[in-house]
Amino acid sequence: MIFIKRLFIMPVLLAVTLLSANPVLAGSQGMPALASVNAAAAVAGEDALLFGKNADRPVPIASITKLMTALVVVESGQDMNEWLTFEERHVPAAANAWTRIRVGSRLKRSDVLRIALMSSENFAAYTLARSYPDGFDGFVAAMNAKAAELGMDNTRFVDPTGLSVENVSSASDLVRLANAALAHPLIGEYSTTGYYRAEFRGPRYSLSFGNTNALVHRQSWGVGLSKTGYLTEAGRCLIMVSEMDSKPVITVLLDSLGTRSPMGDAGRIKRWLASGDPGSVAAAAKRYEQERNAAWAATEGSQTARINQ
Repeated sequence: MIFIKRLFIMPVLLAVTLLSANPVLAGSQGMPALASVNAAAAVAGEDALLFGKNADRPVPIASITKLMTALVVVESGQDMNEWLTFEERHVPAAANAWTRIRVGSRLKRSDVLRIALMSSENFAAYTLARSYPDGFDGFVAAMNAKAAELGMDNTRFVDPTGLSVENVSSASDLVRLANAALAHPLIGEYSTTGYYRAEFRGPRYSLSFGNTNALVHRQSWGVGLSKTGYLTEAGRCLIMVSEMDSKPVITVLLDSLGTRSPMGDAGRIKRWLASGDPGSVAAAAKRYEQERNAAWAATEGSQTARINQ
């Protein structure tokens, strides 16, 4: 696992190349071919991209949201050993929020944060926001304030879990978020925990949780930060910091078809950095990408028409 407190990174030897919004360029001009519709990669500690694919497009990010949730919690200075109570939601969840955690039970804030990150537990993320000094709404406001502070201009949050499709960001913005998260080793540790057994109180019971990113279990990847996400509208998403070509590299992959697609894309990026081989993606992934880009273009066109009326 990468241990990152302060990053003193040599200037990137690769030329920084920003692709245009046309996804056909990915893989056709020496860039890696990716199944993900939107993507970006950067050396950790740098905002400049090694490459981007629709990198400034604001799209739903699902549970990638929880990385910002963690950042707000850690920087709030709240007692990580405080026992939090899992209360009934004060507003219905925007999507399926099934959980094994019992309403009324308690868990330390540190453990609540850990399972929110490594296992993407939605009730845990909600409880972190609900226990914020300024309440749930104050927590969401703090998320948006932090995004503005980081220069995440294409980002907006309406909830701390990512269950809402109105939580949007861009791949380039999420590179900034990853760099901010790397300043806090606790976020890296919790997000890359492979397995964890949480001990609840009131009543006493325990639950086991597993990491949603299979790559954290592979030592060869040296994963130092990780978060996955999925909604129908967002597709499969992954943000990760891992060892690539002897450097810690931030990889952001948004809107992929299939559970394994982001991991396959991460492998293609890793090979591309090491050898320049762009690789290739399956025909089904290409069709999916064309459909998603067409839907995005239609949405953009309708929004522009409304503005010009």
